[in-house]
Amino acid sequence: MPPVDEAALRLLIVDDSVEAAEAIVSGLRNSGIAVRPSRPEDAEALGALLAGPPADLVLADLASTTVPPGQVIAQVSASGKDLPVLLLAEAIDDAVVLQALELGARGVLLKGNKAHVEGLVREAWSDLLARRAQRRLESQLRETARRCDALIDSSRDPIAYVHEGMHIRANEAYLEMFGFGSFEDVEGISLLDMVAPEHVEGFKQLLKQLARGEAPPPRYEVQARTLEGGGFPAVMEFAPATYEGESCVQVVLRRQEFDPELAREVEELRHRDVVTGLLNRPTFLHALEELVKDAAAGGSHCVLLIEPDHYPRLLEEIGLDAVDSLLTAFARRLEHVLGEGDQCGRLGDHQFGVLRRDSDYHGTVALGEKIRTAFADSVLEAGERSLTATVSIGGVQIGEKIASLNEVLAQAHQCIQGASTVGGNRVQIFDPSAVDRAEEERVAAWVSRIRDALDSDRFVLHYQPLVALHGQPGEHYDAFLRIRGDDGELIPPVSFLPIAEEHGLLWEIDRWVVREAITRLAAQRLAGRPTTVMARVSDVALQDDSLVTLVRQQLAQQGVDGGQLVLQLAEPKVSTQLRAAQEFRRQMAELGVRMALEQFGSGLNSFQLLGHFDAALVRIDPAFSEDLAGSPDNQKRLRELTDKAHDMGRQVIVDTVNDASTMTALFSAGIDYAQGAFLAAPGPDMDYDFG
Repeated sequence: MPPVDEAALRLLIVDDSVEAAEAIVSGLRNSGIAVRPSRPEDAEALGALLAGPPADLVLADLASTTVPPGQVIAQVSASGKDLPVLLLAEAIDDAVVLQALELGARGVLLKGNKAHVEGLVREAWSDLLARRAQRRLESQLRETARRCDALIDSSRDPIAYVHEGMHIRANEAYLEMFGFGSFEDVEGISLLDMVAPEHVEGFKQLLKQLARGEAPPPRYEVQARTLEGGGFPAVMEFAPATYEGESCVQVVLRRQEFDPELAREVEELRHRDVVTGLLNRPTFLHALEELVKDAAAGGSHCVLLIEPDHYPRLLEEIGLDAVDSLLTAFARRLEHVLGEGDQCGRLGDHQFGVLRRDSDYHGTVALGEKIRTAFADSVLEAGERSLTATVSIGGVQIGEKIASLNEVLAQAHQCIQGASTVGGNRVQIFDPSAVDRAEEERVAAWVSRIRDALDSDRFVLHYQPLVALHGQPGEHYDAFLRIRGDDGELIPPVSFLPIAEEHGLLWEIDRWVVREAITRLAAQRLAGRPTTVMARVSDVALQDDSLVTLVRQQLAQQGVDGGQLVLQLAEPKVSTQLRAAQEFRRQMAELGVRMALEQFGSGLNSFQLLGHFDAALVRIDPAFSEDLAGSPDNQKRLRELTDKAHDMGRQVIVDTVNDASTMTALFSAGIDYAQGAFLAAPGPDMDYDFG
């Protein structure tokens, strides 16, 4: 199941108002949700969408008349799909909640409250993804159960399932061992009947323990009794299980053909590494899996991976004949450092692992440092040789945030590699909780960096030419914002603009961009190269007339014609603040400044918006220009968009020109301006040869 923030939400919106639907989509996108919206305009269109690729969520306005909410829910129900319907209401009271319940909606959203809409949408979507994952897991579980059932039947080990001391299932090997012809002969018989009389009393106590839910012993030695009354020494192994949804105990019974003490020794050796005597890899991983399961229920434990540094050099020092002595010496040193409840195992050729229950982050770090110091501060005796050796230690703090065996092992390996590659003799611990703290520190550092860039004039604009495809005169450039780092590297806006928006810094950045663009236009005029620059501003510019005032002052001060400046706004931002955007455009038009719409075509009804917002240019959303050379469908869609924009008197820009074949497709589509790496990369100078 992909996390909500990494998936695309396929959303159906039923609302009479395109603007209101756009506002919801824009709000969800601003919150970090990738939305693929559709808006049916009647019941027939809704039915077609429901019959198509599966959607994730339906938002229906309670006041909708095109498709009333009751009809929406009825059609969704008739489709047979698990598709949550949330109702949108201007206000929520008891009557609205009761109406939603009667209609069968999953919830009610306060239409004007973005936080409420986002929160409930995320919750409903997350629940849906969880239900889908559960259905997949149930299907996989049924298939796994079927395969396990077949394996048990064919197993050579005698296996039975017992509920409250009575047999509810047994395989052929079990029936054969006790002399039964079929399961019907043993069904309902107590497990006590399989035990010799002298062991009955002790076995009763064991069954009582199992009935109380206590953990069964790993093995239980007993004298078993066959149907004919004969006996033989046996070992029973117990494990909790379920059979047909019922809790029970799985019993694996093995005949002992040799001395019981020897059997115990053999069983112990089965879990030990031959060379070091530590737990072997399968046993260690099984113990780690148990810790991970406990962590999922709220426990806090740790796992450490330990490797000797510069292992090839150590082998050269002691010789290959002493490798076992070296590994044994490592094992003894580890055991000497560890506490009574710690578990230690050998996981690979020269990798060791340590498990500790009930350890917090500080305790884990302390344990790692204790192990590191134990090796670094003393001489290691490997047989007849003495040598110094340090270790690299990588560990994971196992808790609810990382309760997955694969994830724990992956992070532990990553940590030990990190410790080793910087010279070794160090401890590196991954703590999921520290990730949150690190993110807070990262954001705070970026806020400080952005403020410093504003105060120290470390922002820069780079310019990329727009090439006219049909002979339009003039030099046109698109301006891209960058931050100049301490070592001269240029940082793109995707790294800092989201943080700037969250912390209210876009207002200052917009002002810097506009001042810099107009200053550059003035320099171009003085150089005898009149130029047009397209500069991006945020929707913060729509909130008051301060940016308009700044543009007016700068144009007059620099002696720049307003027609040389084009301000770009993102279509989703304009659609949700249309009245403010219209007033902003009107004021800019008085100064001769034109407007452009970015991400054009990404909304529910872009051309309807274009009818209300007089943008001189539209920059086509990259989704419409992907793989143009190899996709006739994309070429057709782009041509239709361009023709319709031209009919409305707008010029069209495509900025994803990365090869010659794309240029050919743009010519045939009638695009006005092309832009991209194939023509020229953004740079600090306006030196493109438009001739």
